[in-house]
Amino acid sequence: MLSYIVQQASNFEQEHGIQPNQLYLSEEHVRHLRNDFSDQYDLNAIRDFLQMELIINNEIVHPHVGWTRFSQKCAV
Repeated sequence: MLSYIVQQASNFEQEHGIQPNQLYLSEEHVRHLRNDFSDQYDLNAIRDFLQMELIINNEIVHPHVGWTRFSQKCAV
């Protein structure tokens, strides 16, 4: 999952000239993403590592990234 997200972020940056700061995931995607990190990483640590806010919604079919100029905080 992590490599997919890194690829999405890289493609976004190449296309738009700016790094994404939002990651849209379902709870299932979050479980897969957490498996890519050691147990010491909670969602806040993963968010900090990715430098993106996590938007979790179970209607999201595929993880994708985006950008907003407004700062948000992860409500986990």
